[in-house]
Amino acid sequence: MKLHHKTNIFLNFVQLFANCDSYKTQRKNNTIRIKTLIMKKLQQVLMLAVCLLILMVAAVQRDGKLWGHSLKAAKADSLKTARIDTMRTLDDGTKVINTTMLGKDITGYGGAVPLEIYVKDNKIVKVKALKNAETPEFFAETKPLLAKWNGKTIDEALRLKVDAVSGATFSSRGIIGNMRRGLAYASQKAVEPSILEQMDLNAKTVSALLVVLLGAIVPLFYRNKHYRTVQLLLNVVVLGFGCGTFLSWSLFVNFVSSGINFWASLVPVLMLVTAFVYPLFGKKNYYCTNICPCGSLQDLAAKTKNRKWRMDGKTVKALNAARRLLFAVLLVLALSGIWFKWMDYEVFSAFIFQTASVFVLALGGVFLLLSFFVARPYCRFVCPTGTLFKIAERR
Repeated sequence: MKLHHKTNIFLNFVQLFANCDSYKTQRKNNTIRIKTLIMKKLQQVLMLAVCLLILMVAAVQRDGKLWGHSLKAAKADSLKTARIDTMRTLDDGTKVINTTMLGKDITGYGGAVPLEIYVKDNKIVKVKALKNAETPEFFAETKPLLAKWNGKTIDEALRLKVDAVSGATFSSRGIIGNMRRGLAYASQKAVEPSILEQMDLNAKTVSALLVVLLGAIVPLFYRNKHYRTVQLLLNVVVLGFGCGTFLSWSLFVNFVSSGINFWASLVPVLMLVTAFVYPLFGKKNYYCTNICPCGSLQDLAAKTKNRKWRMDGKTVKALNAARRLLFAVLLVLALSGIWFKWMDYEVFSAFIFQTASVFVLALGGVFLLLSFFVARPYCRFVCPTGTLFKIAERR
C-alpha cells in the first residue's frame, strides 16, 4: 500500500513537470506567433509607405507639387503670385475678382481651379476659368456651369444653389467653391464655409456616401448572396454611372499633388480607408471585392448562367506575369516623367461615358464582354490600381 502511494506521488511529480514543459512550449510558440504577426504588420506598413513614396515621386514629376506646395521654381512662383491682384478695376468700371489666392485651398480633381469673376453695377457679367491642372475633357463639361451666375447680383449669387455637373463632379465643386469664396470677398462677408457647405450634400453625394458606408460596414458582419447582389448593383449604378466616383492612379496622384479637402472628398476618402487601412487588420482586397464599381460590374456579369471559359494554370500564370510587366512599364513611365497620360486610360473612366475617350469606352466594352466568360478579367490580369493595392498588401 505504501509502495503504491509513493508510486502515485512520483507519477504526479512527473505529470507536473510534463505540464510545465508543455506550458513553456506553448508559451514559446505563442511568443513566436506574436512576433511573426508583428513582423508581418510592420512589413505591410513598410510596403504602404513604399506605395506612398511612389505616388509622391509621380506627383512631383507630373505637377511639381506635393500636398499643394510647389517644389519647382518656388521662388519664381512666389514672385508671380505676389503680383496677382485679388481685385482690380477695368477702365469701364468692371471689377474683376481673382480667386487664385482666395481659393488656393479649394481643389477640383487635378488641383486648384482659380476663376476671374467680372462684376459691374453689382451684377455678375461673366465668370472666366483661369489656367488649371484639370483633365481637359472633363473640365470642358463644366463650361455651362460658369454661366449659372451671370446676371445675378452678388447677394443673389451667394444664395444660389448650383449642382455639380454629372461626369465632372470634382471640377464642378472646385468652381462652385471658388465662386463662393470670390463672391464672399466681393460682398465683404468673407467667412469660412461650413462643413456641410464643403460636403455639398446634394442627392448624388448623399447616395454615394450611403452606398460606400454600406459596402464598408455591412460585409464585415453579414454575408448573404442576395444582399451582395444588391450591393454590387448599388456600386455600379450609384458610384459608377451615377457619381463617377472610384479609386484610380489619377485620383491618387491628384490627391498627393494637391492635397485632400477631407469634407469635399469624403466618399473617396472612405474608399481609401477600405483600400489601404482595412488590409492592415486582415481585410485584404476589401475595396476591390465590396466597393469598386468596376469589379462589381464584372461580378454581376459573371453571375449570368452562360458557359464559362476554363483557363489552365499555365495561362493564368502567364497572364499574371503580363500584368506585372505592364505595371512595371507604366511605373517607369510615371516615375521618369516620360508619360503620365496612361493614368487617364484606366478603364474606370468609362463609367463617365459623357467625357470618356473612345479608346476607354472600347476597352471597357471588351472587358465587360470578357467578364461573362472569365471571372474579373480586368481586375486579375490588367488593373494597375489593383496591382498597387497588391503591393501595399504584400499579396
